[in-house]
Amino acid sequence: MLFVVYMALGALAGTLAGLFGIGGGLVIVPVLIFSFSMQGVSGDVAAHLAVGTSLATIVFTSISSIRSHHRHGAVLWPIFRPMMLGIVAGAIFGAYTAALLPGAVLQVIIGIFVIVVAGIMLFNIKPAPGRSVPRSPGLVAAGSGIGWASAIFGIGGGTLTVPFLSWCNVRMQQAVGTSAACGLPIAAAGAVANIFTGRGEIGLPEYSVGFIYLPALGGIVLTSVIFARIGAGLAHRLDAVLLKRIFALFLLVVGIRFLI
Repeated sequence: MLFVVYMALGALAGTLAGLFGIGGGLVIVPVLIFSFSMQGVSGDVAAHLAVGTSLATIVFTSISSIRSHHRHGAVLWPIFRPMMLGIVAGAIFGAYTAALLPGAVLQVIIGIFVIVVAGIMLFNIKPAPGRSVPRSPGLVAAGSGIGWASAIFGIGGGTLTVPFLSWCNVRMQQAVGTSAACGLPIAAAGAVANIFTGRGEIGLPEYSVGFIYLPALGGIVLTSVIFARIGAGLAHRLDAVLLKRIFALFLLVVGIRFLI
């Protein structure tokens, strides 16, 4: 029964990712925290388990996204390569940072982040292009910060990478494509680090590998890739602005729930 729930979560996350161009982790992490709580998983590890599992799912879902964007020439590999160096280091550091935080504190931090993202979506806040793409050292530094934050929140980094690249005068299609490519090293480094940081942790449910819960990983991956394509198709037929506002309100409620 739980596996069916995780498949439904994957379908929801994939659809929203395709519909709004956001990473599924923004949906997966909060829902997994609630799901783990209902399973009786200790609050000390529920948030960490949700973050690690979310990053592991993004490893699989990002591969399909990268191939699609690459076919359309939307991935700027000269930008990706130096960013990747910082991303891997930042993601590993972020996973170890999250492991040091008490479960309740991590939930509050995730809640605040979700509320901020909801506000950005609700009011359509976008950074105005204000500078050129920095040289390699600057891209490495930016990748480090994005990787660090993404590993803490359990996301692929699109919420952070796309605004950064847009600020650097990168066209939106290429910003989204390059961000998709950046999501893979973020997720891979973060997932591997979460395996080690969660190893031997007390309170983890059966079938956990560190801070990755295998039944949730399998169920989400099974459906999210398929439904991401469906979501992308719906984006061309539905009122995206209205749907985005509804989704933002949903995130706002979820974020507030984490804080009370």
